[in-house]
Amino acid sequence: MKQALLFPLLCTFAFTNAQQFNAKPAISAAADKIEQKVIEWRRDIHEHPELGNRETRTAALVAKHLQSLGMEVKTNVGITGVIGILKGGKPGPVIALRADMDGLPVTETTNVPFASKVKTTYNGRETGVMHACGHDSHVAILMGVAEILNGMKKDLKGTVKFIFQPAEEGSPKGEEGGAELMVKEGALDNPKVDVIFGLHINSQLEVGTITYRPGGFFAGVGDMKITVKGKPAHGAEPWSAVDPIVVSSQIVNNLQTIVSRNVNLTKNPAVVTIGAFHGGTRSNIISEQVEMLGTIRTLSDEDEKFVFSRVRQIVDKTAEAAGATATLELPYSMHYPVTFNNEELTAVMLPSLQKSAGKENVKLVPAETGAEDFSFFAQKVPGLYFYIGGLPKGKEPKTAAPHHTPEFFIDESGFKTGINAMTNLVVDYMNMKR
Repeated sequence: MKQALLFPLLCTFAFTNAQQFNAKPAISAAADKIEQKVIEWRRDIHEHPELGNRETRTAALVAKHLQSLGMEVKTNVGITGVIGILKGGKPGPVIALRADMDGLPVTETTNVPFASKVKTTYNGRETGVMHACGHDSHVAILMGVAEILNGMKKDLKGTVKFIFQPAEEGSPKGEEGGAELMVKEGALDNPKVDVIFGLHINSQLEVGTITYRPGGFFAGVGDMKITVKGKPAHGAEPWSAVDPIVVSSQIVNNLQTIVSRNVNLTKNPAVVTIGAFHGGTRSNIISEQVEMLGTIRTLSDEDEKFVFSRVRQIVDKTAEAAGATATLELPYSMHYPVTFNNEELTAVMLPSLQKSAGKENVKLVPAETGAEDFSFFAQKVPGLYFYIGGLPKGKEPKTAAPHHTPEFFIDESGFKTGINAMTNLVVDYMNMKR
């Protein structure tokens, strides 16, 4: 993964110890004080989720809060995005903090009193809407961090830019959105951002824990649509047809050989998944067409280029061999780069994470094949992205509902770790000797 900007001489920076340790008790006390307010914000947002590029209510809530703190506020950045600018009392760097705002087309089945009852139409189908990935938590945490840092404004050595981003889960087909559009519309400019920090709560990571990884942390992702066209016929006479269901099944099977036989798994993992398969109307009709949707995940630009090319080759040649035709749209509706944590920035800010959760609770982890469009920000400026725990203490992670599922649940006692971490990162970075 290439970095658009390097972070020269960062390893020569050092903390001003007195400032670092004096700030810790004040930040921790402020996090304790604001915790209940953050929980209330989160529950309100959770009960009223909105899909990508439709986060008007959430954006209005955020903008109103930032304006109440006296910040300069920009709205409708990247469609529904909100940016708040907090200028400290002393000169220094510009630090961006990012939270994503969108929910998912998932019908909630939890029994919490603030469960979502929102319904909508998505891709032509009626569905519930739910914060099934924790973005409501991210928004509430960052609103709390904004209030804490605003209370320290006269002592801040620099500027903080609070970025509340829509459509992290992807924009509707045919629309731009997310971090990519916010970058295009100048979210990292005026004032120009020096570094950016972001977090993600994890339902399968115990509360009070932080995990991180320098370099490639989350995979790059591209989704795909495959349309296979054959020749229809009566189901009793398959010899008269070119059966697109058979051809599509062969394509699915052949795609599995990319990971099992083509990718060097000793270097980087990869994923090729077909998640949707649509074709046919009844048992005795061989249909004319099948449509498939899938996702590809890789952890380097080189691997992505190779896997994309193999997918194209397999789709085209498998269809051709059967006398069918196939059209591949790759990427189809989304394409995120690898989420890359600047190694030098990660190393120098690790003490901030450790004092926020306790050194024993901050853990280095392997890269994973989930994806995050925080990557677009981290392509432009040095970035650090990390997990905080949302799993109740003592609960077995394997029994917790995964992200993007109807039973997704977050223990709100984990919010303080995020509040402390984001606030400490800002204060400590500002207090570095350069």
